Amino acid sequence: MRKLNKEKIGKKLAELRGNKSREEVARDIGISLSAWQMYENGQRIPRDEIKIKIASYFNKSVEEIFYS
Repeated sequence: MRKLNKEKIGKKLAELRGNKSREEVARDIGISLSAWQMYENGQRIPRDEIKIKIASYFNKSVEEIFYS
């Protein structure tokens, strides 16, 4: 299994968020602000069910966000 790069994923999530606030994205996805901040800061990688919610929210595939 490929090792995920937390920093790269964090940068990608920040880019996808664009002009929306972290609070707005976290609320819309249904996660805490602190969880979103940890994902964006490259401190944590979301669980699989959260990866799916994030991908769906940004209209991307899980692979595009987390495995490319």
